[in-house]
Amino acid sequence: MPGAADELVDVIDDAGNTVGVVTRRVMRERRLPHRCTYVLVFNARGDLFVHLRTATKDVYPSHWDVCIGGVVAARETFDQGARREIHEELGIQADPQMLFPFRYKDAATTAQAMAFRLVHEGPFHLQAEEIVCGEFIPVQEALERIRREPFCPDGVQVLEQYLR
Repeated sequence: MPGAADELVDVIDDAGNTVGVVTRRVMRERRLPHRCTYVLVFNARGDLFVHLRTATKDVYPSHWDVCIGGVVAARETFDQGARREIHEELGIQADPQMLFPFRYKDAATTAQAMAFRLVHEGPFHLQAEEIVCGEFIPVQEALERIRREPFCPDGVQVLEQYLR
């Protein structure tokens, strides 16, 4: 079975049009623009699910994250990608609510993305290859932890935009 590095990913132009297909490994090595999903997961009380990424992640290893999600596979829509990532990472079937488009670029990645919101109580069956642990915490506590601990900067920007 091929690993994550061998998954196929659409390379996109500034308008979001697919201009090629490469492996995830090549996309990361060349920092090619691609599509991503970001899913903010809340429980009914409004607490936010945060999780610690494994040390083997290809970007932001061992960082906390406020979003579930990831790279959209070749020929996959944002909706399909979000549902797939929710199933892979949390072990549940769910249809998140689409929120807003999002662009992110730094030294590690260049992405055009879609942000989503999901309300779910769990329990979750976390994907051991990607997530060390996770918990629901009040949003204010998440914002305080972001100032003290390493969090994925793209997810932090999604949360900040959502809270505006």
